[in-house]
Amino acid sequence: MASSLQIPICTPTCSSSRKSRNFTAFCSINAKAKAKIPIPPINPRDPFLSRLASVARNSPETLLNRPANNSDSLPYLDIFDEPKLMATPAQVERSVSYNEHRPKKPPPDLPSLLLHGRIVYIGMPLVPAVTELIVAELMYLQWMDPKQPIYIYINSTGTTRDDGETVGMESEGFAIYDAMMQLKNEIHTVAVGAAIGQACLLLAAGTKGYRFMMPHAKAMIQQPRVPSSGLMPASDVLIRAKEVITNRDTLVKLLSKHTGNSVEAVSNLMRRPYYMDSTTAKQFGVIDKILWRGQEKIMADVASPEDWDKNAGIKVADEI
Repeated sequence: MASSLQIPICTPTCSSSRKSRNFTAFCSINAKAKAKIPIPPINPRDPFLSRLASVARNSPETLLNRPANNSDSLPYLDIFDEPKLMATPAQVERSVSYNEHRPKKPPPDLPSLLLHGRIVYIGMPLVPAVTELIVAELMYLQWMDPKQPIYIYINSTGTTRDDGETVGMESEGFAIYDAMMQLKNEIHTVAVGAAIGQACLLLAAGTKGYRFMMPHAKAMIQQPRVPSSGLMPASDVLIRAKEVITNRDTLVKLLSKHTGNSVEAVSNLMRRPYYMDSTTAKQFGVIDKILWRGQEKIMADVASPEDWDKNAGIKVADEI
């Protein structure tokens, strides 16, 4: 901009004043005639550059005869009555490279997407943070719609880890169980990996007829374990042991209620860890159905009992 606004400077060379005045007048006329400020390519949507180019085109002396720059103001701002140095926020946003596939807002996290589909996923041991989240999700889904079913997918080792170390109190599993029992919705439970201890109770506590298990999932029931006692006094260790026995009896009664087995049978099996595959879990009463890909098509292709009798040549006697 600075280089484009420079013009040749005319200085008189004659000693005579008359010749000097004539030369000065000639230079001023020649400057007005030949002063053409080159205008570089500009963005026509930019109000500042468009106005500046218009002034340079119509009255170049406005730009040529500039006063000394004042440090308190930016150059050329006096040309504008109400200058707009920047576009509006909407124009700035539209000027950024646009992609129609770019999301307009950040996507939600995965648990929120599952919750939108009324799916509650238990994929960790039952520690207090997990219990807090699961109970809150169950109450929220009932508040959203008390008639639509809730789907609970289970892949949890309960209140213990894989190596058997206790990571949570048995009350964590009982808290989720009580929340499930208070809901008005149908609860569909699905074991997708492991359902051990308290997680097996949650699997069996689903609505009858809607308790499922994947073909290679595992279920296991076991006695609750005593948490690490450390340097506790013997009296305190005895109190904890009594509490564990109470939790064991409660777990046995609840499993007996939801599986349809007697308390004695469940108690005998729980003396040692009792593992169940999908078939054994169905026989024991923990689940109702085994899920596998293509099950709907296989069941649809099965002939009805009447067709079986007809194909076998069996005639049904008329009712008397």
